[in-house]
Amino acid sequence: MKFVRRVARKLFKPREIIEGYENPELVETIFLKTVNHRPSGHAWPLVVGVKTVLDFGGGAGLHYRLACQQSPDIQWAVVETPAMVRRAKELASDRLMFFERIEEAADWLGGVDLVHSNGAIQYVPDPLDTVRALCAVQPAMLVWHRVPISDEIRREVQTSYLSDNGPGESRASREKLVRYERKWISEQAFIGAHEGFRLTEQSPDPTERGTQQFKFARH
Repeated sequence: MKFVRRVARKLFKPREIIEGYENPELVETIFLKTVNHRPSGHAWPLVVGVKTVLDFGGGAGLHYRLACQQSPDIQWAVVETPAMVRRAKELASDRLMFFERIEEAADWLGGVDLVHSNGAIQYVPDPLDTVRALCAVQPAMLVWHRVPISDEIRREVQTSYLSDNGPGESRASREKLVRYERKWISEQAFIGAHEGFRLTEQSPDPTERGTQQFKFARH
């Protein structure tokens, strides 16, 4: 099935392009796919014993749904674009909330055990300023996945299929392309932006070629 899909994409490439993460159709696709997704019951060691999480770029709360399978009392704050926050608010609860600003999310949590971010920092206007803002809330630990690392900061235009955004399978009737700017981040600058923290783990991220995963702990 995946082979047929790849061939079809090569032969019938979508002509319609939507721009950026604020696009309503992209937001709705991610939201509906998250709601309809049924996460597996695999253990997630990272969140064992963790009480509060600030999930930067956490979409409509997929990572929360994964975490609360084994830690049902975990408190989770997602920081996202204004468009995603507006759409995902109907999923909010006393354990899951959505915010546009890092500081508001940290205030609601009342103390941050873990900052978690998966494939998001490269899409903000200034990745290093955002890293510093996340460090400023003084989490016990920061964990990053799918960070594009280069010798220097550079920009590129990235294109993906609409149906590939969000978890699981898409129910979209017509395929489109999504285009947005992505930054490649200097490894030295990225690590250096974590003032007051020490790097405890770093390795290639197995889920996306050319990216790295990092773990930092507070000094």
